[in-house]
Amino acid sequence: MSKICCFGELLLRFSPIANGQWIQQSSMPVFVGGAELNVATALANWGVPVKYSTVLPSNPLADDIINYIVDKSIDPSGIVRFGQRVGSYYLPQGTDLKNAGVIYDRAHSAFSELAVGKVDWDEILRDTSWLHVSAISPALSADVAGACRELMATASARGITISMDLNHRARLWQYGTAPTDIMPDLVDYCDVVMGNIWAANALLGIPIDDHIHSKGKQFDYESHAYATSEAIQERFPRCKVIANTFRFDTPPTGLRYYTTLFMNGQQYVSPELLTDSVVDRVGSGDCFMAGLIYGLYRQHSPQEIVDFAAEAAFGKLQELGDATNQTITDIINRFHNLTPLH
Repeated sequence: MSKICCFGELLLRFSPIANGQWIQQSSMPVFVGGAELNVATALANWGVPVKYSTVLPSNPLADDIINYIVDKSIDPSGIVRFGQRVGSYYLPQGTDLKNAGVIYDRAHSAFSELAVGKVDWDEILRDTSWLHVSAISPALSADVAGACRELMATASARGITISMDLNHRARLWQYGTAPTDIMPDLVDYCDVVMGNIWAANALLGIPIDDHIHSKGKQFDYESHAYATSEAIQERFPRCKVIANTFRFDTPPTGLRYYTTLFMNGQQYVSPELLTDSVVDRVGSGDCFMAGLIYGLYRQHSPQEIVDFAAEAAFGKLQELGDATNQTITDIINRFHNLTPLH
């Protein structure tokens, strides 16, 4: 059966309690994650055939991780084995990846040793109809960015649908090349793009209204999303689907969330979702991406797609860990107006 292949670096997330309590308790939770693995986990949980591609070393720790992936009903055949270590990062509990508290420990990881000509991408993409990647991988180094382009060019030549999450991690782009000099060449290959208006500006150079925050109305953000989507589609004609997410903190601990989907010249908007508290911010965007792929893969209507993806992402905020365990029924039952999906 033809599968969706999610490609990116697997990371271990160490999640210490803030203010040094983890030292006194001699305890620190560890989660297996990485943006693309989070997407694969959700899709597998929703009954979509999916494989995962990354680079892991040949050691017992990596063996344990692969067993974990297999237990999630994810095909591990896209995993390549070389290098010495698994990448990781530290993120204090209650924060997110855009917070200054994140500490990356992924230098010299096995994945970081990727380069053009090092992997047989035709073999990786066997039995694949869809490739999902993110902007995190090309942020690591010029060599990894080159490998991403090689993979996407191979997928394109095979007629594979390609999706891209425009995750912008400013702290990762440290190798002397601006994101806008790398990312447009990659997005040229994409059929589906997900991100937000700020990431589109930082990674692709799509214009942004510097006064959008002072306007602050949902209508203004939706209008900007429409303009950004049109600009992306004009610049990258292959891209037929563009999604934008909006997530705003509501003091003291709450959050406001809604999303847009641009298809066939029309924009669809999810309901606004509100919560007074958040359990874990990590992986919410990945869950939205999975919901977007799921809906497109199952050929649901645009409004069904954006509603389901938004509700899935919103539900992830109440789950501890990197990937969601929500079922399709869980998501639909929370959103009673959502048309049942097949």
